[in-house]
Amino acid sequence: MTHTITLLPGDGIGPEVAAAVVGILDRAGVDIEWESCLAGAAALERHGTTLPAEVLASIRRNKVALKGPLTTPVGGGFTSVNVGLRKALDLFANLRPVWKLPSVRSRYEQVDLVIVRENTEDLYAGLEHEIVPGVIESLKIITQSASTRIARFAFEYARANGRARVTAVHKANIMKLGDGLFLDSARQVAAEYPDITFDDRIVDAMCMQLVLDPSAFDMLLLPNLYGDIVSDLCAGLVGGLGVVPGANLGDDIAVFEAVHGSAPDIAGRNIANPMALLLSALLMLRHLGEEEAADRIMLALRQVLAEGRVRTRDLGGAATTTEFADAISEHLLTPIS
Repeated sequence: MTHTITLLPGDGIGPEVAAAVVGILDRAGVDIEWESCLAGAAALERHGTTLPAEVLASIRRNKVALKGPLTTPVGGGFTSVNVGLRKALDLFANLRPVWKLPSVRSRYEQVDLVIVRENTEDLYAGLEHEIVPGVIESLKIITQSASTRIARFAFEYARANGRARVTAVHKANIMKLGDGLFLDSARQVAAEYPDITFDDRIVDAMCMQLVLDPSAFDMLLLPNLYGDIVSDLCAGLVGGLGVVPGANLGDDIAVFEAVHGSAPDIAGRNIANPMALLLSALLMLRHLGEEEAADRIMLALRQVLAEGRVRTRDLGGAATTTEFADAISEHLLTPIS
């Protein structure tokens, strides 16, 4: 079956890691027709906007996209294109699996977490304005409908993927109305899934407990801002943002993305690690029903990591982006026994 997929290579190192991943998927024999579009800083330079209408039209038409890292200026400049995509396409669920990969240096060996983050509202939506000079007001919007929708997504995912426990993360002891509504919505949904254990944690205590013993948790359910922070913390438990995947999911549209930055300081040098985007592409393949190809690529990646001969600089080696991708592709020639 041929899949038509929108490709957003991204900014900085994005085009390099995207090319590496596209090559691996092609070597695995997955039949994909790519529609490549520009977004972010590259689109602003060429089209005068960071999110051209053709990008949204392509994703809506194809229902699936693979996205490299996009630049988001700090403290000024244009607004986040990632947030813009999520809002425009109603990609309400951010999914971040975090697991320990072989021979990737980290503080923990037993980590297997899934972070589910509400993706459309809360402080992270960026609704803010200046009341008077020197006074900024940021709006934290929490709704029952969005909170219920993301909670149901988490419990359905848990049931479909053999997960036993969902932990809601909040600050309802202080923000009793907003975070209280999120927690109450999660509790109401949890009552519909008696086969899944449900509990909750205050966000600051959750961060401490994750650092002490991440193996104590299974799935985490969070509002938007806490979800962004805690998912990055969890990535740090297994080696960093360069070794974890991400997906933004709606009712019928899915955008799979590298969750790290665009790293302009190393752009064009062919030294970036393509693993994060590759792992996101494997989530995409499973979403498309290409389980066998995803299994073969994952096995090839694990073999390359376990051998330790070909590693990019962030993993302690000296391999280029191309060399790392080629090593994975070479292992694809060996079928799963």
